Amino acid sequence: MKVVPLLFFSLVLSVSLLAQDILTPDKIYGDLFKEVQMARIFPDNKTFVDCVPKRKPIDIMYDYGMMKGPNFNLKKFVEENFQIPASPTSNYTTDTSENVITHIKNLWRVLKRNNDVAVDGSTLLPLPNSYIVPGGRFREVYYWDSYFTMLGLKESGEYEMIENMVNNFAYLISQYGHIPNGNRSYYLSRSQPPFFALMLDILASIKGNYVYATFLPALQKEYEYYTDQTAATKHVVKMPDGSTLQRYYDRDDIPRQESYREDVLLADTAWAKIVRANALPSKMSQASRASAEADFKKNKYRDLRSCAESGWDFSSRWFADGKTLATIQLTKYIPVDLNCLLFHLEKTLAKANKESGELIKAKYYNDIAERRRKAINKYCWSAVNRWYVDYIIDAKKQSPELTLAGMSPFFLNVADTNKMKLAKVVLEKKFLKAGGLTATLKNTGEQWDAPNGWAPLMWMAIDGLEKYRQSALAKEISKRWVDLNVKVFKQTGKLMEKYNVIDMHLDAGGGEYESQDGFGWTNGVLITLIKKYNLSY
Repeated sequence: MKVVPLLFFSLVLSVSLLAQDILTPDKIYGDLFKEVQMARIFPDNKTFVDCVPKRKPIDIMYDYGMMKGPNFNLKKFVEENFQIPASPTSNYTTDTSENVITHIKNLWRVLKRNNDVAVDGSTLLPLPNSYIVPGGRFREVYYWDSYFTMLGLKESGEYEMIENMVNNFAYLISQYGHIPNGNRSYYLSRSQPPFFALMLDILASIKGNYVYATFLPALQKEYEYYTDQTAATKHVVKMPDGSTLQRYYDRDDIPRQESYREDVLLADTAWAKIVRANALPSKMSQASRASAEADFKKNKYRDLRSCAESGWDFSSRWFADGKTLATIQLTKYIPVDLNCLLFHLEKTLAKANKESGELIKAKYYNDIAERRRKAINKYCWSAVNRWYVDYIIDAKKQSPELTLAGMSPFFLNVADTNKMKLAKVVLEKKFLKAGGLTATLKNTGEQWDAPNGWAPLMWMAIDGLEKYRQSALAKEISKRWVDLNVKVFKQTGKLMEKYNVIDMHLDAGGGEYESQDGFGWTNGVLITLIKKYNLSY
């Protein structure tokens, strides 16, 4: 197994490259970037930001300025000056009679990327070790996806790859102060659900508990990203009783680079609705009106970006009216799953400090973890719904939306034992469907809503049930999910990003792009469940 030398790891930690020093495509290409994205030269806005310039960007921009005019062919200009990324396919087909386990093990090679070489003008943030990408349009490593992928890598005996990916994430933390959404420059303003500590649990199960001490600096730095009250990310929220919990919060308030057109149009539409409803003061000056519009759109962009940090982009979970994306207000929520993950991170910091001989610090992190546990149960357990929910900061009340995130306190050992009996009834009656568990109880057309089911949510619910001694239901959910995955595989030769768990004859849908195949976290959870419960496939 490959081991990263301690000297190298120390050198990596000594490097400090601020995320804001790296220019993103909108800064490099200015009006060209906006024109390409708004004209939809490519069906997917992510394509252009993944392009690599064939020559120096400054020369490209000079020619763009000189050539632009009535007869300017924008599409041709882009094709001549940029290397277009390969079409979003796995480039891997299989005989549908093939064993699905064999298919997954072969897919690890297809989804593998070797350590990166820096390319001038590319948005890719180079990583020092090999890694697994999700597949399809997702050509780079993704943060929370990778934990569920690692579950399958462990079952496949791919221990070196697990270690490589953990080292890559520690490298990203040391370089940028956090693990970005993905290793692209346009993802640097945010992270994703903090699963790094759980990745260490996987690695430690292979190599031993000294792993926690080795990666203590990285754990500490990630923790500071979410808990530093002076940080520009503004994750920290003081609760009414003086306790502290966290929210998702992207540092930027501009349209997402990879979904620029979608964000601009949504913000424009949402503002136009306010104007049509005469919701502005009648005597408002033109300057004040323009300022109000600018502030409104900035807030909307930040909510959209912060939703990408949550991983649940997009869902009625975050909508003020419970049904419309234009009403997204994510930064006003205390997400139950984020705070459970931070509880686990605090417990892992306690373990890492204990392994390092720092017993006082270990006690400190255990103590603050217990304070967080109490706050989560106080603010996020709904006695009325018998379910864990998010908390709305401004309204000082619990969200009415029931989502599968409500199982995260069981997955991460935050819940009291007596709450499982109540939550189990809700899970069976409301979330359990023919193909597994639905993400939410509403069908809004967004991908993180009904009728869709997702591998990461399935695993967290199943593992949470197991931890609270509900093995029979855990196995039943696993069987339904595996049957659906295998059914689609036998029909198509593909493993998909998400599935329709309500009508197993229909594809999953919703979102800003078509459902992708590949697919890292589906592969990881599927092979793990098949082996855990000895299910037929």
